[in-house]
Amino acid sequence: MISAIAARRSAEIHHDHRDVAGGWLRPAVFGAMDGLLTNVALISGVAAANQSHHVVVLTGVAGLLAGSMSMAVGEWTSVRSQSQLVAAEIAIERAELDHRPEAEEAELAGIFRARGLPRDLAARVAHELSKDPEVAWRVHVREELGVDPDELPNPLLAGGSSFGSFAVGAFIPLAPYLFGASVLWLALVLAAVALLALGAGVARFTGKPIVTGALLLLALGAGTAAITYGVGTAFGTTVS
Repeated sequence: MISAIAARRSAEIHHDHRDVAGGWLRPAVFGAMDGLLTNVALISGVAAANQSHHVVVLTGVAGLLAGSMSMAVGEWTSVRSQSQLVAAEIAIERAELDHRPEAEEAELAGIFRARGLPRDLAARVAHELSKDPEVAWRVHVREELGVDPDELPNPLLAGGSSFGSFAVGAFIPLAPYLFGASVLWLALVLAAVALLALGAGVARFTGKPIVTGALLLLALGAGTAAITYGVGTAFGTTVS
């Protein structure tokens, strides 16, 4: 008796899911990662070419501004285009429901049968859902397009996340030079710490091993910086 009551209480407890469709996580993560990798690579290459403190700062600031704006515009355009495509498909679906309601109900029943429901039950469920046009088109969109029309990513949020996160990431390796330092190792240390923290944070959020996520991102950053440093060293005498 006690176990049955406990089971019922357990069933009443709902698990709160994190926001996976709000449009902010992916651009924020990629923005910060791109900002770090881009500017640490630029600064490493220019510094290795024996350029002056002024040139390194100018390169870093230009990389921060250009990258932030490029990321923001690209992400805004991508998410906006996706939202417009979904909106167009929703308009088609609503028109079909207005002009061919029986065919759309039969189509919905077929979807439920394909999901494993018995024919009679699938037909009843489709019929009940089709009674309300507002419910019907949302169900069709979710089942046929695989998207939630009420949870579409926001283009402005995605673009703003990309801009801000790229700028923050790009600022980290640039900060020592902005505050007067002229040694590359300090920028590399700050970038390494930031990459470890970002990798660990993403791994924790997504349920992956934290150490693995942190070290993977650090390895990617180190490889990127090493390549541009090598290029800067090799061609330093030709850079003016």
